[in-house]
Amino acid sequence: MKKEKFLVIGAFGQIGSELTAVLKRIYGENQVVAVGHTTIPEDYQGIAVKASILNPEEIAALVKKFQITTIINLASFLSVKSEIDPDGAFATNLLGLKNTLDLAKEFHLKVFWPSSIAVFGPTTPKNNTPQSTIIEPTTMYGLTKRAGELLCQYYFLKWGVDVRSLRYPGLLDYKTPPSQGTTEYAKWIFYEAIKKNLYQCPLREDTNLPMMYMEDAILATIKILDTQAKKIKIRTSYNLYAFSFTPKQLALKIKKFLPDFSISYKINPQIQTIADSWPQTIDDSKAREDWGWQPKYDFDETVSIMFSGIKKIIEKQNEY
Repeated sequence: MKKEKFLVIGAFGQIGSELTAVLKRIYGENQVVAVGHTTIPEDYQGIAVKASILNPEEIAALVKKFQITTIINLASFLSVKSEIDPDGAFATNLLGLKNTLDLAKEFHLKVFWPSSIAVFGPTTPKNNTPQSTIIEPTTMYGLTKRAGELLCQYYFLKWGVDVRSLRYPGLLDYKTPPSQGTTEYAKWIFYEAIKKNLYQCPLREDTNLPMMYMEDAILATIKILDTQAKKIKIRTSYNLYAFSFTPKQLALKIKKFLPDFSISYKINPQIQTIADSWPQTIDDSKAREDWGWQPKYDFDETVSIMFSGIKKIIEKQNEY
């Protein structure tokens, strides 16, 4: 049996940086090829190359050179950036996926591609959002992810491409800086709280959104990749969930570490509109039934880890 070998596209982003490290630890450093679009960290240990999923010839050459068995395509514009540059989002999120699936079809590869709770829209049930429900996204990010889900299913049904996907909620980690996403306030708040003891939030205090600690997202990704193909019943994308909270609830948790911390609200209409179109809680029972998904981290533990990790980062920055 051919040993698993991974090509991770978008290996140095929020998800990729942690997933790549775990894959190397599990499978071995030489079994993981990390692909970056612009820069590769100088301290990266392992096989790393520059390439773009929008140049499929480059990726095909890497597949052949390194005898890849699985492509993990994490290259993506997130929600806010997708609204700023919808053409770029369409190209990277959707055309990049099609390039991946075409390569998988040609070289008989397994594929992992991340979807998002952004596929759901204003008409979707907000609470305990089912796996199969009304899906009418109103953002470029959401529509590229929904179209991508259907494209994944099409390649599976028509050509048998073994493609697997997860609808990630908002992901919390302290190892990468905050970026342009609707749920990224939940990272920015820690930096501002620790540095200034205050934070101005772009969302209403009662905006309830699904979230997850990054390590759980990585564990879920590894688990679905390792699951026997016959157990993967859904070839669009599986709902994934851990917990939900509002900015007000998060601020109260942070006040346990910083009693003088204060939060104010200056609503960003664009970000608020996106958040209002998303679910508040998610039903991920299909993932639990089909391949045994189970989160490990709850809200309290995640806040504690985030606060400690970001505090150490800021303290280290202040040393220089």
